[in-house]
Formats: sequence, structure tokens, C-alpha cells
Amino acid sequence: MDIIRIIAAILLPPLGVFLQVGLGKHFWINILLTILGYIPGIIHAVYIIASKGPGRATP
Repeated sequence: MDIIRIIAAILLPPLGVFLQVGLGKHFWINILLTILGYIPGIIHAVYIIASKGPGRATP
């Protein structure tokens, strides 16, 4: 499932974050980063997906 999230994060960074953590603070931070620059949004999304893998997700 992480592969699908990473692909989503590359194509549309907020979608990858949403699939990982939902509508939390990380989602809104990623929206802002993506608006400011596409690459920072991708980096943040991949970081969130990698750091909050299965079994490590927190609300």
C-alpha cells in the first residue's frame, strides 16, 4: 500500500498525505507547501509516508 501512496504523493502530494494521515495538520501543511512549490510538497509527502508507515500511524 505504501507504493500506491508514494505514487500518489509524486503525482499529487496532498493526496498521498491524505491517504496516510487523513485531514490532519500534516495534510494542511502539505497543501501549503504544494502551493508554494511542487517539489517541497513532494518531499514532505514522501517524508510523512515513510515516517508513518504501517503500524506507526498516529491520529
